[in-house]
Amino acid sequence: MPLGDRAGDKSESRYCGVETEFDDDVPQLLLSNLSSAGFDFVVAPLMDPSYRPSLMQKKNGGSAVLPFAGSDLVLSPAQWSSHVVGKISSWIDLDSEDDILRIDSETTLKQEIAWASHLSLQACLLPAPKGTSYANYARCVHQILQGLNNMQLWLRIPLVKVDDDSTDVKSDHLVDSWNLWNSFRLLCEHHSQLSIALDVLSTLPSPNALGRWFGESVRAAIFSTDCFLTNSRGYPCLSKRHQKLITGLFNHSIQVVLSGKPLHNVSRGSADSSTGLNKNPSGVQSHPLRCYLDYIAFLYQRMDPLPEQERIELGYRDYLQAPLQPLMDNLESQTYETFEKDAVKYIQYQRAIVKALKDRVPDEKASSITTVLMVVGAGRGPLVRAALQAGEETGRKLKVYAVEKNPNAVVTLHSLVKMEGWEKIVTIISCDMRYWDASEQADILVSELLGSFGDNELSPECLDGAQRFLKQDGISIPSSYTSFIQPITASKLYNDVKAHKDLSHFETAYVVKLHNVARLSPPQPAFTFTHPNRTPEQSNQRYKKLVFEIPNDTGAALVHGFAGYFDAILYDDVHLGIEPSTATPNMFSWFAIFFPLRTPMCVRPGSPVEVHFWRCCSPNKVWYEWCVTSPYQSPLHNGNGRSYWVGL
Repeated sequence: MPLGDRAGDKSESRYCGVETEFDDDVPQLLLSNLSSAGFDFVVAPLMDPSYRPSLMQKKNGGSAVLPFAGSDLVLSPAQWSSHVVGKISSWIDLDSEDDILRIDSETTLKQEIAWASHLSLQACLLPAPKGTSYANYARCVHQILQGLNNMQLWLRIPLVKVDDDSTDVKSDHLVDSWNLWNSFRLLCEHHSQLSIALDVLSTLPSPNALGRWFGESVRAAIFSTDCFLTNSRGYPCLSKRHQKLITGLFNHSIQVVLSGKPLHNVSRGSADSSTGLNKNPSGVQSHPLRCYLDYIAFLYQRMDPLPEQERIELGYRDYLQAPLQPLMDNLESQTYETFEKDAVKYIQYQRAIVKALKDRVPDEKASSITTVLMVVGAGRGPLVRAALQAGEETGRKLKVYAVEKNPNAVVTLHSLVKMEGWEKIVTIISCDMRYWDASEQADILVSELLGSFGDNELSPECLDGAQRFLKQDGISIPSSYTSFIQPITASKLYNDVKAHKDLSHFETAYVVKLHNVARLSPPQPAFTFTHPNRTPEQSNQRYKKLVFEIPNDTGAALVHGFAGYFDAILYDDVHLGIEPSTATPNMFSWFAIFFPLRTPMCVRPGSPVEVHFWRCCSPNKVWYEWCVTSPYQSPLHNGNGRSYWVGL
């Protein structure tokens, strides 16, 4: 059964597994570990551990039945698929200098994977590489992956603690388990069906070193009973750092697997009052690891429910989307509706307009001066409503122009104005803001043309074109915005881009709700635009070189690409943005933007990452180009071939 109920969480991390010994009575194995003990799946050997192909060949001439753990008929296909993860024999050593052992290992690995595939298992656990040489192991796994259908292979990786005081790259390679994983997957060509099962030990690496794993394809974390401490009541518990790690695993949809012999002498049927759990009221302890499972369930159940915003965004996590192009395309009604539900954004806009109105018109002249406010890109009217509410809040008189190029949205605008009785205040202009010839100039110009990267939806070009009808001392909302860039590990995103098997997708920037990523260094500012632009003759083309430092205690890491964000000053001290350190809480109108690298870049501790970004302009489109020049040169990623922002 699941670890518990956590509002909004439907992820795989609700299910906890247990690593077992070989048992040729698989139904009984499931009964004792699932039905009686409460685990959700077993990680169980598929083959008798005493089996060696060479011995069977000598004894039976190769004609004997392989000693698998029962027939495929002992469980239904659904039971095999849902409740069993195959555990490949731990004795195999495909890089052994002993020819017989190496050949036996190759044969057994292929036989067990073939059997697991026949059973329709969802995953198999591969043993950790032995020693520092594992080229043949990786070669065989890569070969198997080429013919595998949908099954995942979990490579067991011990979460070895990095020596924080060591700066020697060679010694770091010997102790850092991330290097082992990175070398292995390189030999397997970053195959998307090769994942990680972290073997969590009693000591943990630094927080930065742990954090990089959340950007990798980790499917499970195996906690040995050796990891557990003993609380004052004699029950198992985990250190604060291990507890924090488990919370991170739960939040990243990573399943926990318990392993090992019981090390705590817990009385049968007793309960730990500190956790409030007692799932054994009968007094019969059905499983030796039950008290450990209860503790993991306690950690899961004490987590806060998923916030409403996170629940809305669940389906978008790590899902690549092409950015919107409202200048070139007319948005659909459903898209407008989604953005209009973002109350936080419009509250911030209303706050900014309130401040602008108060600065523009003193209290003593509030009844005599009418402020001309233009909403450019009015959509279906949410900014018009925010402006009128700001006028009502401040007691200022308004004359509003709502400028919108989408004829379908204009229909809705007319209906809204009539329904609300705004006919004497609001004038609707069905026109592209860049080509409208205004009859009067505006005191305040309001727009929501910002994209995930600030300028990627052509806000600079649009507002530069529209500022001709803003008074010389007029106010633009937003008044400025800055894009930010950050190197990230994002294995899933990289594999999703790679799956298209063409160059153009690696030269495309994607909007994505970042989730299973590791942020390797704090974001840095790239391009800033200010409105009104007092130097409109200057091109909006931009170039920026940024140098990121990866903290030494992170260890080596893989850069799959760069995350982009924005932070905007609407007016005065009212800001809006998604840059992580200053992000506006509970706002969902924008996700980050992802700039992928064709080839992931391995960065050693202390090595700078030097990246170059260009915002390029032509008479009819805008695009980005990017490349890395340190620690080594990447190709230039030329987004011109797959430009998304056109229509100038």
